[in-house]
Amino acid sequence: MPPAARKPRPRRYDPKKTRSAVTAQLAHVQQAVRALAPGQLALPTRLGDWTVRELVAHLSMAVGSVARSLEGPVPERAEATLLEWSSATAPRAVDIDERTRALAAAHDPVALLERTAAEFAETVATVPDDRLLPVRPGAMPLAEVLVTRCVELVVHSDDLAAATGTVIPFDRQALAATTRLLADTLADRAPGGSVELRIPPFAVVQCVAGPRHTRGTPPNVVETDPLTWIRLAAGRTSWAEELGAATISASGERSGLGGLLPLLS
Repeated sequence: MPPAARKPRPRRYDPKKTRSAVTAQLAHVQQAVRALAPGQLALPTRLGDWTVRELVAHLSMAVGSVARSLEGPVPERAEATLLEWSSATAPRAVDIDERTRALAAAHDPVALLERTAAEFAETVATVPDDRLLPVRPGAMPLAEVLVTRCVELVVHSDDLAAATGTVIPFDRQALAATTRLLADTLADRAPGGSVELRIPPFAVVQCVAGPRHTRGTPPNVVETDPLTWIRLAAGRTSWAEELGAATISASGERSGLGGLLPLLS
């Protein structure tokens, strides 16, 4: 029997850069939301029946959850890893939807986002990177929680841009962290070395069980750009659609990754 495929080692992220990335991407979102006309808040999004108003409320809730978590007692030990985080949302979908709608109905979205940003800056600034937070799927260090906030901000910035037609910049570090975490998540869920996934300039991972490449050009290679990869991993587009649009290049009989996506649900 062949040995079990080895899972990737956890990637390390620079905590200082991650903090700056969350702040920078949140500022980009704030600028975009301030510029929205009142009627644009009622526009539909690609997130079920959420409007832009609900989307903005959800972004505020996602970032604000860091400060909320800091209010509770400090967990005794770390309980989860970054690679487990992407699986934690689906079981809570109903609760997240209810809380988002309540928040959107009760607050002006611009004021809510401004308050969230101010609270984040004031509360998180002096907290040590290794401070454990009671989050889902389990207690994690602040430095790792902030990587997940990069993912939330980047994915939903793209959702907001798609809904409103607004151009929202992506902070380079936030985009890099999001790309890498989602690539590593795929490698963790489908461990192996038969496919090389390339997302220049931010990530290259080996994944999918099968014959392992040892030298030269791998027989199965997938390459795409960061934003296409993020949309695929978040379920905002499909493998077939992007393959048809030539935003993905895939060579080799094992290179079809569509059955492994999306990673976020």
